[in-house]
Amino acid sequence: MNQQGTPTVHNEELQISQQVVGIPLNIGTGFEALSFKHDQFDGLMDPLIMLDHYTMSAPTFGAHGHAGLSALSILFEDSEGVFNNRDSLGNNLDLFPGDAYWLKAGSGAVHDEKPIEGSRTHGLQLFVNLPQRHKHDAPASLHVPSKAMPVITGEGHRVRVVLGESNGTVGAKSPALAFTALDAYLDAEGAYTHEASSNQSLVIYAVSGDLTISLAGQEVCLLEQRAIAIEVGATAQPLGFSCADKAHFVVLQGEPIRESFVQKGPFVMSNLDELNQVVAAYDDGLLGTIAE
Repeated sequence: MNQQGTPTVHNEELQISQQVVGIPLNIGTGFEALSFKHDQFDGLMDPLIMLDHYTMSAPTFGAHGHAGLSALSILFEDSEGVFNNRDSLGNNLDLFPGDAYWLKAGSGAVHDEKPIEGSRTHGLQLFVNLPQRHKHDAPASLHVPSKAMPVITGEGHRVRVVLGESNGTVGAKSPALAFTALDAYLDAEGAYTHEASSNQSLVIYAVSGDLTISLAGQEVCLLEQRAIAIEVGATAQPLGFSCADKAHFVVLQGEPIRESFVQKGPFVMSNLDELNQVVAAYDDGLLGTIAE
């Protein structure tokens, strides 16, 4: 079980975490990932709890429960084949390369996702926290097909607005709290600037290639397959991204929740009593079932 207290709030306009190396995670012969956890980011990953950069070529997890959080799957465009997504809300969806799926588990849901035979899924799996006032909401979901995502193109850059908005280009709205996810590509010597709103936390992950991040007169070189968290204060900040060679990176942005939580795998609640109750409910089959 993982437990985190309320992060310390400072008055600085900008806070930047250390650069974080993911923890290798391999399950069977069909799943490998780099896993990033909230406690690696100096308290600045909020509202994110977990980020896994994964490749899956075979069913791995089976049906499993979630509660108190949202699970977000972002499939990269180089995925191959079909990624089937089923849950206790009655959804049975085939996701294709570039798609995204948000499951707001709330009070509890059961979920199963897997590549069909011969497929290879490459993407991100994110756990996004819910504030205490929403942890007992009814579950909800959102499927965002790749073709429905706005794409920002310009000299040396291509940015898919998976969720939220960037510089006035608006994509799908999450079924939970406001959240922005950008799937961005830079050509060699390419650049892109994203205006980060005030009072927001961002996690930036370099999927491939090294990335230079410019903000508030500082430059950070984010190495390939590393992540960094940034918290923006009361003043919006332009974040510049550039690279010498090609780069693929993801920007994840939301408002920090700043609440204590306790976690046991895919269950995240406000206190230990609530956590024990929801785990027991799942064990008793009370979080729903997936129709065959």
